[in-house]
Amino acid sequence: MGQGVDWEAMGTRLADAARDLAAQDGVQDTLDRITEWAVDLVDGCEAAGILVVRDEQVVTVAGTDNVVRASDRLQDELREGPCFDATVQKQRVFRLADLTEPDEAWPRYTARARELGIGSIMGVLLYTTDKDNLGALALYSSRPGAFTEESERVALAFASHAAVALAGAVHDQNLHAALDSARTIGEAIGIIRSRRMMTNDDALALLKETSQNTNTKLRELAERITHTGEIPQRH
Repeated sequence: MGQGVDWEAMGTRLADAARDLAAQDGVQDTLDRITEWAVDLVDGCEAAGILVVRDEQVVTVAGTDNVVRASDRLQDELREGPCFDATVQKQRVFRLADLTEPDEAWPRYTARARELGIGSIMGVLLYTTDKDNLGALALYSSRPGAFTEESERVALAFASHAAVALAGAVHDQNLHAALDSARTIGEAIGIIRSRRMMTNDDALALLKETSQNTNTKLRELAERITHTGEIPQRH
């Protein structure tokens, strides 16, 4: 590695970051802490955000500064930029070292980003597997040339820890939602079974049949039954 970074000390800080991210309560808290740690760990970084593309629209899911949101809106408008391309093209990292110079890859973004006071930027893909895409970590500095090759190495190392923590938070949240859904459906089945003197299988079949006939999600129907006690009629 290069001489500018004490990699032994950096390893300790990355481990601290990983533990802190794993301790966060929920996805949004994890996203926010990732951006805060990025500013703290990556030399030259003054602001950080996380950009995702949903239904072809750029969404800022976390950001430490208004410049993050302004840059994301710009990349959404122009459909170009280092963070946009990192997540859309699934590239590990794009580094735009000096926005005072013309850039062939993102000419329109570079010109407009200078007006926002951005001097240099990096976009780092957040992923845990080749099939995974959790968005891009965007790192900003007002100073041209702020991000070096060593900055890039630190950003990549941190992004790997951040992606694992974020994937874990998403999994836990989805798991909790799935467990809550299963619990609610189970309660509804119990109500139907006791009121109609049905078996579990027959109660579940009635629940599914009603869900299909009324075009209502199974969980929503189950919640209605548990809240009102109203049992659907079999058609």
